[in-house]
Amino acid sequence: MILSRIAFLADERGFYAPELLKGLRYLEKTDFARAEPGRHEIAGDDLFALVSEYVPEPKAKRRPEAHKKYIDIQYVVSGEEAIGYAPLPHGAKPAEDLLTEKDIAFFADPAGETDLVLSAGAFAIFFPWDIHRPGCAIGKGTPVRKVVVKVRMP
Repeated sequence: MILSRIAFLADERGFYAPELLKGLRYLEKTDFARAEPGRHEIAGDDLFALVSEYVPEPKAKRRPEAHKKYIDIQYVVSGEEAIGYAPLPHGAKPAEDLLTEKDIAFFADPAGETDLVLSAGAFAIFFPWDIHRPGCAIGKGTPVRKVVVKVRMP
């Protein structure tokens, strides 16, 4: 897992793999305040963005998840939310496995979960070995506009 801000990309760019950097540059250069919700093509199924708007929910209503085929770059355009994070234990079995159909598996509450707070301009990168629980409210929850860039695993 990586947590940073898009404003730091110029200083950090040398630390990212080329495909992650393409996704981050897309976030840096695109005006998402005007982008329609839904899927936005970057490089076909290898790299694409999902724009969404929602009100985060209490953490207890959100399910921890992980992916196998894609890395998530979760970027908050406006608002703020918490994202729970924990490493995926070796051999952990999902409570619900939809990896084949939808590239998502849901897990029981992970031990040692840490809450990351993402406000406007922040991003978190989650790899297939990271459990993450996005969309968690901070306080009562305020509207969030978010982009998730999906980067196909090499």
